Amino acid sequence: MNRMVSKAGAATVTITVFLFAVFILADISFAMYLVCMFLPIGFIMMTAGFRHEAADDRKVPADTGMILSAVYATLILIVYFAQDTTVRLESLNEQAVQLLDYKRGGLLFNYDLLGYGLMALSTFFTGLALKPVTKADKWLRALLMIHGIFFISCFFMPMTGMFTNMSAETGNGGAIALLIWCIYFLPIGILSYRHFSVKEKTK
Repeated sequence: MNRMVSKAGAATVTITVFLFAVFILADISFAMYLVCMFLPIGFIMMTAGFRHEAADDRKVPADTGMILSAVYATLILIVYFAQDTTVRLESLNEQAVQLLDYKRGGLLFNYDLLGYGLMALSTFFTGLALKPVTKADKWLRALLMIHGIFFISCFFMPMTGMFTNMSAETGNGGAIALLIWCIYFLPIGILSYRHFSVKEKTK
């Protein structure tokens, strides 16, 4: 059961990141926000799998990674559930729109960045906990830990107002940045699925 849930989580991460990229290209906001609510659920399942198999001397980073994944999930679910419900369905005044609409670079946009910053921190600690055996696992560990660098920009740059200014400008810079992230993160989901599949076969 542990392996099955872990594999399902990795598969969910892979599929949702792929669909996220597709919906960015198609510019379908509702679908984009919808799949983003399933991504953190899959990510928790995947992270829990890595935590379960962590060696005794690596339980602390594994626990840290899993707890951070839950905080990430909480923030992201709040952000995108609000986009597909309150923002989409209700008549909001300009001040409320500025705060709640993800595309306007307000409060929930900043919470989204904080969430993904914590996700990056979660992958860093999960990578620390992973003891690679195969070449694929070494790549997976490297990708997880390098992804942790995103924490710095996601956490500190919103305080400078840079992202708010970018979101207010016309252009495709934000969409391109998200697509680059998808291209980077997709192999993490694939390699994680492979990791849990190999472990299952060798048991």
